[in-house]
Amino acid sequence: MREKRVSKKENVFVASRFVLPEHREMYLQVKEDEKLVTMPIVEQDELESLNYVICDSARADYAITVTWWKQVKGSLGTICTMWGVVKWFDQNGRRIKLVTDEDSQWISMDHITAVKAD
Repeated sequence: MREKRVSKKENVFVASRFVLPEHREMYLQVKEDEKLVTMPIVEQDELESLNYVICDSARADYAITVTWWKQVKGSLGTICTMWGVVKWFDQNGRRIKLVTDEDSQWISMDHITAVKAD
């Protein structure tokens, strides 16, 4: 079995003998920025379906998996996912509180991209 060889281009830190910590940090930051995405567009009929499942989770007290977009830099962000039960609606702030045994998270209704009933 042959090992995969990593080219010097793919691993800049192995290729060079000396790398300043600030150069390494900048390189890693650029790599992290490449992973950022724009906010997905959710159609109106999908929004209604998402809202129904969220309301049903709060009413019937069952767990759901919520996926949302979290802003990081300007119009770019990351996709987050959490499993839990909706325990609170903040009508004024348009957000929900998703709760697990160990954690809770406020999630903006405007940033939710998917909801799955478990």
